[in-house]
Formats: sequence, structure tokens, C-alpha cells
Amino acid sequence: MRQLLQQAGPPPGVASVVVHRLGIGSNGHPQKQQQETQQAGRRRSQHRPASRRRPCVAQAAEGTLVGGLSAPVARQLRIPVGDREILLETGEVGRQASGAIMATDGETMLYTTACAVEDNVGDGSFAPLQVHYTERFSAAGRTSGGYLKREGKPKDHEVLVARLIDRPIRPMIQAGWTHSTQVLTWVMSYDGEHSPEPLAITAAGAALAISDVPLRKAVAGARVGLLPGRGFVVNPTVAEQEESSLDLLIAGTSEAVLMIEGFCDFLTEEQMLEAVRCGHEAIQAMCAAIEAWAAEVGKPKKTDDLLLPPEGLDERIRQLIGKQTEDAYRSVPGKKERGEIISGLRQQVRSQQGAAPPAAAADALALAAAEGPKYDYVTVQMALKRVESAIMRRLVLEEGFRADGRSIDAVRPIWARAGVLPRTHGSVLFTRGETQAMAVTTLGCSRSAQRIDTMSADDEEQRFYLQYFFPPSSVGEVGRVGGPGRREVGHGNLAERALLPVVPREEEFPYTIRVESTITESNGSSSMASVCGGCLSMLDAGVPLKRMVAGVAMGLILESDGRFVVLTDILGSEDALGDMDFKVAGDEQGITAFQMDIKVEGITLEIMQQALAAAGKGRRHILAEMAKCSPPPRGELSQYAPRIRTVQVPMEKVGMAIGPGGRTIKQIEEATGVDLQIDGNSGAATLKGDTQEALERAVAMLESIIADPEVGKIYRGCRVTQVMPFGTFVEVLPKREGLLHVSEWGYQHVRAVSEVVKEGDLVDVMVMELQDGGKFKLSRKAVLQADGVAPPPPSEQKQQQRRGGGGGGPSAEVEPPEIGRIYRGCRIVQIQPFGAFVQVGRRDGLLRVAEWSTDYTTSIASEAKEGDRVDVMVTEVSADGKFKVSRKAVLLADAAATAAAAEQHGDGDGTPEDGAADGAGSASDGEQPGTPGPGSDGKRALNITVQGS
Repeated sequence: MRQLLQQAGPPPGVASVVVHRLGIGSNGHPQKQQQETQQAGRRRSQHRPASRRRPCVAQAAEGTLVGGLSAPVARQLRIPVGDREILLETGEVGRQASGAIMATDGETMLYTTACAVEDNVGDGSFAPLQVHYTERFSAAGRTSGGYLKREGKPKDHEVLVARLIDRPIRPMIQAGWTHSTQVLTWVMSYDGEHSPEPLAITAAGAALAISDVPLRKAVAGARVGLLPGRGFVVNPTVAEQEESSLDLLIAGTSEAVLMIEGFCDFLTEEQMLEAVRCGHEAIQAMCAAIEAWAAEVGKPKKTDDLLLPPEGLDERIRQLIGKQTEDAYRSVPGKKERGEIISGLRQQVRSQQGAAPPAAAADALALAAAEGPKYDYVTVQMALKRVESAIMRRLVLEEGFRADGRSIDAVRPIWARAGVLPRTHGSVLFTRGETQAMAVTTLGCSRSAQRIDTMSADDEEQRFYLQYFFPPSSVGEVGRVGGPGRREVGHGNLAERALLPVVPREEEFPYTIRVESTITESNGSSSMASVCGGCLSMLDAGVPLKRMVAGVAMGLILESDGRFVVLTDILGSEDALGDMDFKVAGDEQGITAFQMDIKVEGITLEIMQQALAAAGKGRRHILAEMAKCSPPPRGELSQYAPRIRTVQVPMEKVGMAIGPGGRTIKQIEEATGVDLQIDGNSGAATLKGDTQEALERAVAMLESIIADPEVGKIYRGCRVTQVMPFGTFVEVLPKREGLLHVSEWGYQHVRAVSEVVKEGDLVDVMVMELQDGGKFKLSRKAVLQADGVAPPPPSEQKQQQRRGGGGGGPSAEVEPPEIGRIYRGCRIVQIQPFGAFVQVGRRDGLLRVAEWSTDYTTSIASEAKEGDRVDVMVTEVSADGKFKVSRKAVLLADAAATAAAAEQHGDGDGTPEDGAADGAGSASDGEQPGTPGPGSDGKRALNITVQGS
């Protein structure tokens, strides 16, 4: 077999198959095992009918491999675009599709197929084309965050990209094509740098170009951005696009523009034209390369069964109803009334040779003279449409006459009324001619944001979004009602992007904004009515928009001889029978959104320039009419709208604000009825309440939790959490306690705080000092001074001092302790983990654990108890009279004195015990407890002991 393969060799252009040299056969078996398999296969083939026997390699055609199949090999086309190149490949993947393309830009790769079947579902006027676009999460190394992990129903973004692909290629399919055609695109690899949208348009155009579908010319797409300092850039990267003030997607052929859609930050008409020119230049080069490549690798086009209009039929119909149709266009401006007349004329034509058509539109119907040819129902319908279109177009081109009596640059009458729905946050009924939109704005917190799960990011959130509804009743019909169709998704996105540049930032207006536009009546340009109505409804809801925005739809009548007329604010019939639908939105000075679809090839920059100029004039007129809205928008929040505040929580206090398991948030929500959300990544806290009062209470509670005590600030109604002999601990802020020392209670001296306050009482305090570790000191006396409470007279203070009460804190008669003096027999009044408080005279000083002994001590409680007496030395006195003491210093001083005395008497091994075996230095020696002892001058040795009370 190997010799036969080597003799045959691969066919031209096909990569050769390499058989492994280490004894491995072509099907992966070891060579001996493969030989046995081949022998068994030959035995089975002997008993198989000749008609079912597969040809062996020797019987295969020359240049083919095992089984008659060729090894797949890709035919490549590299096209320079901007500062890089894109790669198109065919022949290796998807060989059974009519056209299959692998398109690569950087490391972003798309797989696109084009197929058509042998049916006849179309009528020849509108290509039976389906376009689907899917972004595989695996392309970016992700899995969907939703419950279902398999890609299913297309997301809104995928629908929008599918529309971008559909709109330019549909008009380029040969007229009369009736076979079901499908274009499928999958994003197989995404690098996060090169966006797939323009590549998808180019890949779809290339797939159709190499297929047997009769695409008249190659189609390609490009994206254009406007970067600071660089100008217009073709196919900018994702990072560059974030800095761009323009996002333009353009598609076309080597000769003309077919589709544009984009959004910008109030660019001028001149900048728009320059962007289109830049993008079309890149498209021209791509289309020329694709057409040359398709001629080499593509399939012959199927044009033998195109359904073309029969000769003479249009003229015959024109003779029958042409004058009546023209009279209806001239004399009946209303859509419904004119439609009824036209419908009657069509019925007259269809009944010339028989009865009215049955309910099924596919039933055949005769139309001709008694001896003339017969035409089916669909053929007659299309001829009637062509005749009506020709009459409408001639009236516009030759006379400038439109069906509703307007001039070509006139806008229909406009009415607007705000506040039509009393319980909504904002509502407007916007009417332009026979097109009407009911726009409603709803405000909410971040939980109301639209969550988007895309290939490129995890759960993005939109805080502003517009949803467009087009019920069949808006055109007087009966139809499907349910989820949004592709048209509704596309129109809603266009209106949303038109309004987005004027929506305030979240820092300025912390609301999620949802706009609904329900089309209640439609006769052209309902998406632009949604822009106008949405703008006014947001103003009625109190959204502080940066500017007002309006939109208008432009139409075109273009003849093959080059004559054209641009129409302002087109009707539904002008859209259906004309050649262009060009929607432009913005304010008086600039453009925010635009979308153009055409039905013919040949839209030049000259036509686009004239259309943009007319659109600017119409837009300014509409804005002036919107300003006349009566009653006008409210301009402030509705009483039914939630009140929302945003508070920034320091990142180091986010945990404190949330609480264990969200306990703090739940406490605030239960106490106030306010909805509280805290972003653990940014620290942004959003509070939503039904009333302003509830919102203010919740904000105050949250701020008190995260706030730091401010020196000099008075905090009222603070709860006493603990009473100690030296003072009280007071909760100034939630879970933030400070020390209110007994000396700071009031003007009068208080010996024990427990005599005047108990746990749970409420007091007013002022923060006096912040210390390291978050500790702080408080004063009630400073609050009395700030409130203007006068101290008692000096005579009353002296009387209270004689009674042991006293006023004004420490009495002037009580001498403050002296630094460096030793006080004997001082009573321990309280023991704490950090030390003990020792009474020195009438004051309590702090004896820390580290100052208890010369040896290491972990706790004073293990060596002494409250009531014991000790000797201490004052080591520090603060300005407010507080002081610290040390027992260790007394031990060291007494040890030094004992050693000096021993040397003086010639006894070198004297010990502290030699000085006072009976506990010298204690109160039993006659010394006054808490007074300087006889050894305080250091002239004699004293033994310091701990003695029971």
C-alpha cells in the first residue's frame, strides 16, 4: 500500500500524507496488526455484493488517497488592513458547505459558512436569507456564568452583530434569488484585542463570494475610530477603541457604501464624512482582493433559475390602475385611508380574470386578457408593488411631491405631552405625524442594572438601557407577541446609543435608568421617535441630561441615470418603496448615533453629504418642537421615585460596614427600611429608600459606623457602656468607645463616677484627643462649656470640697503628685489586664504591668489583689492631672539604697531583708498611707513589700 501511495503521490495543491517510519500504519495500528486487519477486510469483501464494495487504492482515481478522499489543505488570502493584515482561508475546514471561511485577525479567529438549498421559498423580491452569529465563550477561555453552560438563544449583542452582517450582503444577492440561504458565523478564538465585528462582515462576504450563491460583488467591513493625536484609524484595537470618540462600522463594495452604523460623541457632519471616506478606502482594497481570490477558488454562480419579472406585466398593470394609484397618492394624505384605496385597486387587478383570491396567498390567480398568459399570485403582487413604487418615485423626483403633501425637506407636525402616566417616574407621549411613541423612564438602584454575560467579560452591568417595543397593533395588524425580535433589538440599541452621551455619570446621578419606548402608532421612523420620547421622559423623571437629543430618518430616491432626491423624515411607504433609510441622531451641533441601510448599490459620498446636511436641519427643527412640550417635563424626581444616595466607604472599613455575614447591613435595612448595597471591591455603598427621611437616617447610621471621631466635635446621646473607678467608657460611634475620665465629668469634683452615672445612661461628650491604636479621650465638662453652662461660684466649690464632693475637677487644695517621689502604702483600687490603678492621695495613678517588678510579669492579678498596698514612684504627670506610677522603680531605688548602706557599715553582703524583717515601709510603721515615706529622700534603705489591707 505504501508503494502504491508513493507511486500515486498527492494531487496538485494537496499536502502529502506522511506515514510514520516506526512501524505505524496509516490508520494508527502497528504494521503487523494492520496487515492482519487488511487480510480480514479482503475476506469480508469477497462475500460482499459488488455494488457495495468500496474501491481499493489501486482502483481510486489518480492523485487521491485512501478511500478516494484528498487531504484537506487551506487556500489562503492575506489582506493588509490598517497597520496589520487579516487572513482568509478556505478548503481545509467545512468543505461540504457551499462556502466556508476561516478568518483571522491577530489571534481572533472566526469560522463562517454560506449554504443554499434547492427550494423555492422566495418570491424574487427579497432574498430568503438567514444570518446567525455566535460568540463561543470557549473562544476567550471562559464558560458562561449563567445556569445553562451551552450556547443557545442568541444574546442581544449577537443579534446586533448578525444584523450588521445581514444588512450589507442582502441587497447584493442577485434579484430573483428564491433559494433558502443561510450564513453562519462562530467566534472560535478571541484574543481580547481585535474585535470580531468587522471581521465577521468580511468573512460573510468572502464566504458568499466563493459559494454558488449569486452575490453580485464582494462585500467587506471595517471599523473606524477617532483617536486623540492620531486622527481616524481603521480597525482600532479594543484598547484604542476605549479612547476613541467614534465607533463607526462600515460595509460596502469596491464601488459604493452599503451600510454604516456607529456612535460618537457629538461629531460634526464633516468629521462623519471623512470617517466614512477613510473606512471605504480600506473596504475597496479588501473587496478587490476577495473578488480576485474568489475567481480562483470559488464555485460557479447559480443564475439559471432566477425568478425575474415577466415582460409586459408591469405595463399591463400600469394601464389598469396607474392613474387611480397616482390620484390616491396626490389626494389622500392619511396612511390608513390611502392604504384602503390602494388595496381596493389591487383587488380590482387580481379579479380581472376570476374571483377574489382565496385566503391562502399561494393559490394561483389569473391576470390577463382572455387569450393572454396567466400569472401566479406572487408574481402579480410583486408587479403591483413595482408599479406603486414607480409612481411614488416619479412624483418625488419630477415634482417634489410626497404622499402626505410635504416638501422633500419638511418634518411632519410634532406634539409632545409629559406626565401622561401619573405613577411612573417619568413619561412622555411623543407624536410626529402618524408615528407615536409612549416613552417611560424608571429609576432604580444598581440591582436594577442590566447584567450582560459576554464572551469578553464577566457579568457586565449597564446602568442605562432602552428597550423598544413594536406591537402589531401599531400598524393595525395582528401578529406575534412575545420576546423581542431582531428589529426591536436593533432599534432599541440605536435609540439607546443615541441617548447615552447625554446621560449623567454615576457620580453625578447614582441611579440606574431604564427607558421603555412602546410604539403605539407607526408610519415611519419609530426608532427616532423613541430617541425624542426617551429624551423627554428622562427629563420628566428628573434625570439631569447634559443636552437634549433628537433623531430623524432620511430617505433616498435614486435612479439608474444618477438622478436622486434626499427625503427628510420619511414615511413608511417611502421607506418600503425607496432606496435608503438613513437615521441620524444628535443635538444642534453634533451627531451621537447614525445608521444607514440601502437597497441598491451606488450610495456615494456626495449623496451622503447631502443627506447629513438635510438631517442636521431636520434635527434642529425637531429639537425646537420638543422644547414646546406641553405640559413640559417635570425636571425633578417624582414623589414615587426612590431616593438614592451613594456613600464611599474606606476600603479598610468595608468589613466593618458589612458586618459578619452582612449583619450590619441587615440592621440598617431593618431599622430604616432602606435598601443598602456595598461593593466590596470599590467600597461604594448605594442606599435606596422610599422617602428622603428614611434615606437620611440610613446614611447617618452608615456614616456613624465608618466615621472616625473628630477632635472638638460634640456627640450627643452617647451610651455609657462601662463604669470604672477612674471614669467611664462611652460609645461615641457604633462599636467605637472612648474614655471619659472622672476628672472630665463636670465642673464639680466627683470622687466616684458610679455615684452620678450607670451603664446604659446617655451622655453628651466632646472628643478631646485621638491616640494611637484608635483610642480617644472624651470630656463632658467641655460640652458644658460649649453649651454655655456656667461653673458654680467658688464659695460653693469650697463647701463641696470640705464635704468631700468639691467642684471643678481636682481641687486646688489637693497637691498634684510629684514626679520622682516615692509614696508608701498606696492602695490598689482596681486591677486590669494591662495593669492596676493605685490611689496616691486623692488621685488614682496607672501602674502598668511592665512597671510592677524587676522580673517579667504577665499579670498583676497573679501577685496582688484589689485592696493590697504597695509602694510606688510617680514617673509621669500629664497636663490634665493624670499620672503614671512605677513599683519597679521603687524596688530598684530601695535596692540601691540598701547596697549603699551596707558598704557604709562595712557589710558587703547586706540584703533587703536586713533592713526590715517585720515589713518596714508599710503602714504599720506609722507612716501615712499614700504619703511620701521616710526613705523617699534615698538616705536610708527601705524594704518594699506587698501587704494585705
